[in-house]
Amino acid sequence: MGVPLIESPRSGRMSPGYTRSSTSKGNFELYAWLFMRFSGVVLVVLIFVHLWANLIAGDGISGIDFGFVAGKWASPLWQIWDLTMLWLAMLHGTNGVRTIINDYAERNTTRMGLKGVLYTSAVVIIVLGTLVIFTFDPCPVIDGVATVADYCPAS
Repeated sequence: MGVPLIESPRSGRMSPGYTRSSTSKGNFELYAWLFMRFSGVVLVVLIFVHLWANLIAGDGISGIDFGFVAGKWASPLWQIWDLTMLWLAMLHGTNGVRTIINDYAERNTTRMGLKGVLYTSAVVIIVLGTLVIFTFDPCPVIDGVATVADYCPAS
């Protein structure tokens, strides 16, 4: 009785025509790997400070409302903080999903289609999130009437 032979990963499910492009990607994968490590560490700091400022230093979850966000985003520091968190989280997540697509999508057309959807959705979310952060107006004028709340300057 001998030792059982363990097949190579995916050996049973790959078709004979399955090929990956053999062109060199340079150092892109190395930089993507490093980005995941560094952005992960930075995201942990960004998220814990975000949670502390929103939940512990304030009134907890019941204190987070439109006025709280308006007051927070009145400061350029918090705008940049949240923008950095948004960008890093989206790029970190997109890179992770890109790696999963590369690992599991067997056909080039499937891989290209999935990555196209991934990149498009990442760009849309980053652009919309950036616009929300920098164009947020807590004191809008609606139909010529200024909606004045306690955090809006008197007009």
